[in-house]
Amino acid sequence: MVAAIGVAFSITMFISLLSFMAGLNDLLDGLLLNRTPHIRLYNEVKAPEQLPVNLAPSYKNHHNFVHSVKPKFERLQIHNIAAIEAALQQDERVQGYAPKIGAQVFYNTGATDLTGLINGIDVSAENKLFFFSDYVVAGNYNDLNTIPNSIILGKEIAAKTFTNVGDMIQVTTAKGETRQLKVVGFFQSGIQEIDKVQSYASLKTTQNLMGESGSFITDLQIKLKDLNMAPALSKEYADLFETDAVDIQTANSQFETGSKVRTLISYAVGVTLLIVAGFGIYNILNMIIYEKMDSIAILKATGFSGKDVNKIFLFIALSIGISGGLSGLLLGWGLSSVIDQIPFNTASLPTVKTYPVNYNPVFYTTGFVFALITTYFAGYFPSKKASKMDPVTIIRGK
Repeated sequence: MVAAIGVAFSITMFISLLSFMAGLNDLLDGLLLNRTPHIRLYNEVKAPEQLPVNLAPSYKNHHNFVHSVKPKFERLQIHNIAAIEAALQQDERVQGYAPKIGAQVFYNTGATDLTGLINGIDVSAENKLFFFSDYVVAGNYNDLNTIPNSIILGKEIAAKTFTNVGDMIQVTTAKGETRQLKVVGFFQSGIQEIDKVQSYASLKTTQNLMGESGSFITDLQIKLKDLNMAPALSKEYADLFETDAVDIQTANSQFETGSKVRTLISYAVGVTLLIVAGFGIYNILNMIIYEKMDSIAILKATGFSGKDVNKIFLFIALSIGISGGLSGLLLGWGLSSVIDQIPFNTASLPTVKTYPVNYNPVFYTTGFVFALITTYFAGYFPSKKASKMDPVTIIRGK
């Protein structure tokens, strides 16, 4: 019973630890993955790759040094956006896409101008692919479509400008155009630096604000059916559509590394607990053999073979593993459920109300199988020792 309790405790902590750490990883990954496209198409501000002096025949074989090279005079607009969208719709590897416009603005509050960024979005596509509504903490995100000249402010901006839902806020574009926008909600991403500058409006409102036509798009956010295809497809799309492209792995490589390290640590601690429990079972069975030497001698003297004795001790070990394993699964689920109900309120994560827990069946299967394997080997070596005992030697010694 003591050995079974040890196994149950080990599996309970193994499941609880992995469930909690996996839930935490899902939460942190969700903060990034829910708001980040797998591939982003855009036009980057950069200097020309070929300068005119290098193309001149008379300077072809010279080393030319040009100082203070300025970026090419090109608009940030993605050209031929309709054809690109049509191609993405036909691509079976693409889950969906969402157009976006980035507009640099100033939020005018009294005599102070706060630097900001308005993201013009297709509200329906943004909500479908990036769960936009989960981060709108006040108001209705659909109001961006139904109310003209409306905006959803980052919560930090709203606090700095003393703005409430239903108020008007004045913004000034980089071109000096001023516009009054109606605040229909607040947005909170959980990353304070983003919420200090970022707001959202519809594509049409942002295009009107910038004085651009309905085809003006600066970013195309793409989500794929298979995230792992993003690096290869970003290069393919960059060549095909003649734009710049960046994949999520390149843009957030350090974040993915952190998730893998946390998962590895969780498994290492959990497996260590089970191995320690296995050594406990091994010691207990060894002590049982010394205490039951008379019984082993009588069994063998009355006709039981070494294999029969071996089976008896393996049966004891597996009984410990099965009973302790099943109890551990039940207790692990119960402890995970308790953790899942503990309040977890933080201003940076408005959508999270309790501690995150992941009830992945793989954790339960792994814990139970590992418990059986551990207890089997913990019982195998003592049982093999017991099966080789000579009953005559034992009785003579007694």
